[in-house]
Amino acid sequence: MAILVCGGAGYIGSHYVRALRERGETPVVLDNLLSGHAASVPADVCLHTGDMRDPALLESVFSRHAVDAVVHFAASSLVGESMERPLEYFHNNVHGMQVLLEAMVRHRVDKIVFSSTASVYGEPERIPIVEDSPLRPASPYGESKLFMERMTAWAGKAHGIRSVILRYFNVAGAWPGGEIGEDHQPESHLIPLVLQVPLGRRRCVTIFGDDWPTPDGTCIRDYLHVMDLVDAHVRAVEYLHGGGSSLVCNLGNGTGFSVRQIVDAASRVTGMPVAVEVGPRRAGDPACLVASAERARQALGWQARAGIEDILASAWAWHQAHPHGFGGRVRR
Repeated sequence: MAILVCGGAGYIGSHYVRALRERGETPVVLDNLLSGHAASVPADVCLHTGDMRDPALLESVFSRHAVDAVVHFAASSLVGESMERPLEYFHNNVHGMQVLLEAMVRHRVDKIVFSSTASVYGEPERIPIVEDSPLRPASPYGESKLFMERMTAWAGKAHGIRSVILRYFNVAGAWPGGEIGEDHQPESHLIPLVLQVPLGRRRCVTIFGDDWPTPDGTCIRDYLHVMDLVDAHVRAVEYLHGGGSSLVCNLGNGTGFSVRQIVDAASRVTGMPVAVEVGPRRAGDPACLVASAERARQALGWQARAGIEDILASAWAWHQAHPHGFGGRVRR
C-alpha cells in the first residue's frame, strides 16, 4: 500500500518522503514543482509532476497506485503574498483540497493528514495557543487553510474520511547529513534569510517592525525542527492506521523566540555577525504565536526535541554545502 504525498517535492514534504522511504514504506509524490524540487525526491520514489487541481491527473494517480492514505503538504503558504493575491490562494488551496477529497471519495481512501497552520488563529487572545482557541485568520492564507480544515471535517461526516489536522508554526532545519534542506525561490523564510548574511549572499536581513508589543519589539514565533515535524506526520498516519478518530493538533516547542533572538542565535552558531535593518510591519502578521502541543503529546506520543541552536546548526550545514540550494553544491 502507498502513501500519497501531495507536495512531496517541497521543503517539508521531501523530508517526510525520505523518512517514509527509510522506514521501508512506499511514498508516491504528487507535486507541480512550482516551489518544490525534483532533485529532493529520491530516484526510486515515484514522482507525478502536475497540479492537484487537475481531476484527470488525480484519477490517474489513484488508479495507478494502491493509495492507503494521503498526506497533504501542497498549498501556497506566504502570508504577505496572500494579502496581495487572495483569489489565487483560495483557488490553489481551497479548490485543490476539494479536488483531492473528491478523488479520495471516489477511490475509497479514508485517511488524510493535512498540514494546516497557526495562521488560522490570527492574533491569539492568550499564549500558549490551544486548539480550541478562537479561529480568526488575519490573512487569506490563514483563511484558506481554515476552509481546508472545515472541508476535510465535513467530508469526514459525509464520507467517513478520518483526518489528523496538524497546525504548526515556523519550521526550519535540514535532513541530518545535509542531503536536502530548505530552498525557496525567492526565499521568504526568516532562518534561511538570516543565514544568507554570513554566507555572503545578502548584506543584511530585514526585521519587519520593531514596535510590536513584545519584550524586544520584534515578532515572536514558535520554531520546530523539520525532523520533529516529520516525526509528527509519521505518528499521525500510524494513529489513523490504528483506527484513531479525526483529530486537530498544534505542533510546537512551546517556547517562542523573537526575530532578534533568532538573529543573535544565528551569530552564535555561525560565528559571524548578522547585520539587520528595520522595515515596516507586514500586513497579516500577528505579534506572537506560541503553541501548546499537549494534545499532540497525549494523542500521538509526540513532542519537539530540537532546540533553536540545533535547528540553526542543521540549517547552517545545509546552506554551507548548498549555498544556491538545489541549484549547486559546494565541492569540498
